[in-house]
This record gives sequence, C-alpha cells and structure tokens, in this order.
Amino acid sequence: MVRLEQKLTQKQILSPQQILQATLLQLNTINLEQKIIEELESNPVLESVDPPVEEAPAQEETIPNELDWEREDTFEPPRVFDSRQETPDMPLPDRRDFIDDLVEQLDLCELEDWEREIALEILWNLDDRGYLTVDLVLIADRFGKEEAEVERILKVVQHLNPPGIAARNLRECLLVQLDGNPQSLAYRIIDKQFYNLANHRYEAILSSLGCTEEELTQALEEISRLNPRPGEGQSLTKDQTVIPDLRVVEQDGKWVVLLNDNWLPDLRINSQYASMLQSTGQMDAAAQKYIKQKLDSAHWFIQAIEQRRRTLVRVMEAIIARQPEFFQGLVDQLRPMKLQDIADDIGMDISTISRSTRGKYVDTPFGVFELKSFFTEAFTLDSGQEISTHQIKVALKEIIEQEDKHHPYTDAELMQLLNERGFPVARRTVAKYREQLHYPVARLRRTL
Repeated sequence: MVRLEQKLTQKQILSPQQILQATLLQLNTINLEQKIIEELESNPVLESVDPPVEEAPAQEETIPNELDWEREDTFEPPRVFDSRQETPDMPLPDRRDFIDDLVEQLDLCELEDWEREIALEILWNLDDRGYLTVDLVLIADRFGKEEAEVERILKVVQHLNPPGIAARNLRECLLVQLDGNPQSLAYRIIDKQFYNLANHRYEAILSSLGCTEEELTQALEEISRLNPRPGEGQSLTKDQTVIPDLRVVEQDGKWVVLLNDNWLPDLRINSQYASMLQSTGQMDAAAQKYIKQKLDSAHWFIQAIEQRRRTLVRVMEAIIARQPEFFQGLVDQLRPMKLQDIADDIGMDISTISRSTRGKYVDTPFGVFELKSFFTEAFTLDSGQEISTHQIKVALKEIIEQEDKHHPYTDAELMQLLNERGFPVARRTVAKYREQLHYPVARLRRTL
C-alpha cells in the first residue's frame, strides 16, 4: 500500500543566471568565442557591436615645384567604378589534410572498388597517434568480407607514407617500418624480444639472440630513429596552440592583470526588440513572452561575461599577491598554495576558483603558465618550515636528468640524495613525485 507523507527539506537550487555564469567561467577564451557565436545565432535580441572605423586624415595635394615639371606628366586617367566588380579577398593557404594525403596515395595503389572502400574505412578510424581504433572483424562484418581479406588491405594502408600508419599496436607499427630488412637485428629484436626491450632487459636480449653489446647498441639506435606515433605532428591532430586568457605586465613597479580577449566581439541588446517590448499593445501575448525571454537571456549572457572577466582578474591578482618570489623571476620558488587560500582571499567559493583556473593560461614576462601550476601542496621540513612540493620536484628532476643513464638511481637512492639536500622525503613519496614528473623506474631509464 502506497503511503502519502510530507517532508520538509532544504535544498539549494541554482538560478539560470548562476548556471550560466558557472558555465562561461569554466570556458577558456577560444571556447568562449564559440559560445558567443552560438548565442548570437540563437538569440535575435543579442547583437555584436562593430568596432568604429577610423577615417584616415585627408592629405592635401602637393604640386612639385620643379622647373622641368609639366602638368601632363601628372595626369592620370579617371578610374571607372563598376558595382559588379568585387574586391578580391586575400587568398588563403591551401592546407592539405593528413587523411586527404593518404587517400591520394591510395589512388596510386591498384585496388578494386570494394578494397578501396575498406581502406577508406580504415583511414577514418585512426586516432590522434595514427593507430587503428576498430577491430578488423567489425570492418569485415560491415562489408561482408573475410577478416583475412581486410587484413591484406590493412597491410597496404600500413605501407603508405608515413609507414606504420593504421598499426594496431606499437610492436606492429615498428615492424612495418623495419620490414624492408626482416633479417636485421633491429627487426628480430622487435619481432622476438619486444617484451624484453620494453622492460630494458638487455642481458636477456644478448643471451637470446647471441649478439654482441656493440651490435645491440647499433640496433637500439636504429630502433630509436623509428616513429612510434606516425599520426602525431600531422594535420590529423588538432592544433596545440595555447592562447593565454590573461596577461601580466609590470607598470610603475606594480603588476597589472590584463584580459586577453579584446578580439572577442562586444555584445549589446538590439534596440528595436527592446522598443517592441515596450509597445505591448502592438503584439500578441505569445510574441511578447518570446521577446521577454530572449531579452532576459541576452541580459544574463552579457552580465555573465562581465562577471567572468572580473573573476579572472581577481583570481590572478590574488595569485600574484601569494607568489611574490615567482614574479620576481624565481619561477621555481613557489609557495604552498591551495584553491581554498585564493577563495578565502577574494571571498568566493572554492568551486568558482577551480573553474577559474582549470584550462586557463596567463602570459607573464617569464613565460606562459597554466593557472593550475601556481597551486602546490605544502611539505614540512625538519626545521618546521613549510615549502612547496614544487621545489622538491625541481630537485628530483635535476637529479634524474644528471644521473648516469648506464646506472640510474633507484627510488631508495633518490630518497637518499634528496635527504642530503635537505628534503626529508620517504621512498614512496619519491616514487609518487617521479610518476608525476613522468619518469619511469630506474630499470626503464637505463641505457647501454
């Protein structure tokens, strides 16, 4: 039997304005531009403001005062303006797509129509590294072919330029690039000893293949020249250009935070729609309600963008105040700082600070940095002084970069060296920081 009962609960529900502000705050400048364009297309009440056109000052005609000057020498035939003629636009560079280049190479291969369709299916299922992301059996089922037939076409695709494209794993990618000489030591290492190679077990390779250490060194040099990610660096991947959201410049001995969004369109409310809403007697209730909704949405959108700008500036100013050594040029001397510290300084919620710093970059005189990089954990020394874990990571990175690659340091040895530098860290802490710096264990850092 269903029972009816009353409950009194207290919930916090965000208003549409707050949701919009939170959404725009977490966008970087590039995504914000796209959001503005989408809003301009969907909301007729919102419009962009065209920048004022500055007219060039009129220049008085100067007549040369020379003895041999003749008026006929300066005569120019009048130019006839034809409204049918358009000013030609500047030509844009023809940027070839990586996939288009591979498709063009397919045209040079002697493939039947169904074989070419399967090859195209393979090309359009590559990831950013250039590896195949779909099983061959699925392609075979889709085209009603045997898996062996699809594998034969895959071999054709893998030998396009760059070789190794559409490989299913790293081992296959390297073997394709070496199959011109399958009897070479490098090919045999990848084919038969790939596991030992990946784990830097060189003694096992020497014992299994019966080669000398010098021959193994030459083979490893040949393998190191191969491309493990044939798709990277091509037009297949997205541009990795970082556009800073903020700029920090020094003016009169003080740091000034500037927004790097002057190229974004300025927004305003369309005056015609605003006046239409005031003359309520000239439209029905449905039209009036529609315009009212769009007008409110436009107001909220403009206010959310302004709120985003103010928040980013305040967050960056608080970061500058808490990291004076960094902005004195000591970029490795970061102080311990948490998101909650900035939230307390400017009186905002920690979630707002997180949205403000995630994926945002600032251009400083010392380089471009992600706002997240200014936040580090605290580590207490034996003296009781608190330092940033960033300083320990910088010291750890320096030790690993300068170590003997024939005999790299273990985590226990790294711990001892850091302790000697005044950082009393444990071995598991060293392993944690080493992984955050993307360094493998000592066995995988070893070279011949």
